[in-house]
This record gives sequence, structure tokens and C-alpha cells, in this order.
Amino acid sequence: MNENLIIQSAHETDSAHVAELIHSVAHYFLSTPSGVGAESFMASISQTAIAGYITAKNFNYILGFMGTKLVGVAALRDNKHIYHLFVHPEFHRRGIANKLWQHLKSEALEHDGAGTFTVNSSIYAAPMYSRFGFASTSEPQNKNGIQFVPMQLSVCG
Repeated sequence: MNENLIIQSAHETDSAHVAELIHSVAHYFLSTPSGVGAESFMASISQTAIAGYITAKNFNYILGFMGTKLVGVAALRDNKHIYHLFVHPEFHRRGIANKLWQHLKSEALEHDGAGTFTVNSSIYAAPMYSRFGFASTSEPQNKNGIQFVPMQLSVCG
């Protein structure tokens, strides 16, 4: 696919497609393939929960499209914490996550000027976040059925 990535703000009506995309990559961060123990996380990526994030004032939620296909989603909470950054498996390793992150970071820096960004990265995505300049702040964690690496990036505007 040779199309350009189109980034736009998410709308509440996008929540079903966003939840579907996130569910397609959930296996990358679950502690067990069955998802046992991750019920609260799975509820947090339901269509209803996603609609709540999209409409919340403290979230900047964006979507990435190639043509009409939703290929990525990203959300920044409080202009500081990457809450979601997921790319459809068919589109991994094409720079989509980087473009979504750069968009969110740019908007946050315009708003706040400088700051520290955090993310709880999946083990799978930690090398990507390292390429973005994030550094681990502790050893990998395993909580509530989810495996993640707490990471941080300090940026000057």
C-alpha cells in the first residue's frame, strides 16, 4: 500500500473501530494468552471505555488512516502520558506509530512548551519507544494480567 498516512482527531462514533483495532493487538501485552487476570484492562479497551476517552477533555485521541482503513490509534492523557498507541498488525514496521507519536508530541509541546512524557510500554513495543528516546524507569512489571515497561522521555520545546 503506497498511500500516505492521514491523521485526524477521533470522534465518539469511531469508538467501535478503535476498540476492534486495539483488541487485534491485545496479545502483545497480556501476561497469558487467555487474558486471565486482565479483565479490568480488557474492560478499559471496550467500545464504551474508548468513547469515554475520546470525549474526555484531558485526552488527545487521534487516528491514522491509509485510504479509508484505520491503521493506527494514539492517545495522550494530560499532555504527558501515552495512554494508547497501537498499530494494526498488517501495518507494523512502517513508521505509523512514529508519525502518530510525533503528532501527539508536537501538539503537547505547542500547548505546554516542554515536559516529561511517560508510557507503560508493552514488552514488544519497548524497543520502539527506545528509538523514540524513551528510557526505562524500572524493570518490566506484571500487574493485573498485563506485562509492561514503565518508560519516560524529557523534552524541551
